[in-house]
Parts: sequence; structure tokens; C-alpha cells
Amino acid sequence: MEAALLRFCNWSTLAVCAALKLPQISAVLAARSARGVSLPSLLLELAGFLVFLRYQCHYGYPLLTYLEYPILIAQDVILLLCVFHFSGSMKQATPYIAALVCSWFILTLQKWILDLAMNLCTFISAASKFAQLQCLWKRRDSGAVSALTWSLSAYTCAARIVTTLMTTNDFTILIRFVIMLALNIWVTATVLRYRKTVIKAE
Repeated sequence: MEAALLRFCNWSTLAVCAALKLPQISAVLAARSARGVSLPSLLLELAGFLVFLRYQCHYGYPLLTYLEYPILIAQDVILLLCVFHFSGSMKQATPYIAALVCSWFILTLQKWILDLAMNLCTFISAASKFAQLQCLWKRRDSGAVSALTWSLSAYTCAARIVTTLMTTNDFTILIRFVIMLALNIWVTATVLRYRKTVIKAE
């Protein structure tokens, strides 16, 4: 029973993450414009994914507990290149890509660097979700914010809580997923609340 649950959580998370960024990439390619895509947000997310992947690799955790991160990183790199391409500044992508590649090696020079980066990664991810909540509260309109995307993100966090408890039981990773789950649910509920408010007003 436990083995079946672990397999389901691992593979369903992989399936969800494999498609998580594709709608955004398709929208940018279809519009031939990166308008509305936040470069700082994308870079922070990419850095967070990279830190998390490096942390899991360094401590030798089971591959299936973090296999979605190479997929998410690849999708984010494609999206990043699309943003630079359609903004007409493709050459500016080189320093960012170089910085990300260098950080992969720098992170494991000392154990404290990797551990600190992991803790900061959680803080940055939480701050980005609070920024989204603040925007929703201010506008009182969910607009183009996708409740499906946020709920899928909540699901992957819940699944990863289960897999972490069943495999590594790493407290740092567990705390990160618990915080992200709570914030993803909060954002999803806020999006749905303001969507209903707008429908009623109409």
C-alpha cells in the first residue's frame, strides 16, 4: 500500500510538472511577444529550482523525489530564451545562463552555502506568493490569474510532502513544501473568491 502511494505521488507529480509551463511557452510563441512575462520573477523561480535540485542531488536523495526539477528548469530556460528572443535582446541571455551554470558548482563548495541557499530559496518562493496575494487583494479581481495552475502547484506540494515523509524525511524540504502548499491553497482560494465576486457583480 505504501509503495503504491509513493509511486502514485511520484509519477503524478512528474506528469503535472511536465505540462506546468507549456501553456505559458505556447502563449508566448503564439503571440510572438513576451509582454506580461516578468523577467525577474522567472529568474528567481529558475534560481530556486536550481538550488532545490542541487540540494537533492548533493545529499543523494532518491531520483524520483526530485525528477520534476530538471523538467521545470528546462521549461523555464526555454521560456527565458523566448523572453529574450521576443524582446530583441538575445545576447543578454548569455550572462544569466552563465551565472546559473556557475552557481551549480559554487553551491557545493561549502555545506553552509548550499544549506543557506536552500533556506533562502524557501523565503524567496514564499515572498513571491505573498506578492501575488497582495496583487489580488489590491485589485479584487482575479483577472488572468489561473486557478488551475495554482491548484496544480498545490497538488505537487502535497504529493511531495507525502514522498518526503516516506523517503528522506528531510526537515528543511518538508518545511518548504508545507509552506508552499499553504500559500498555493491560499492563492487558489483568493483567485476563486474574486472570480465569484466579479461574476456576481456582472
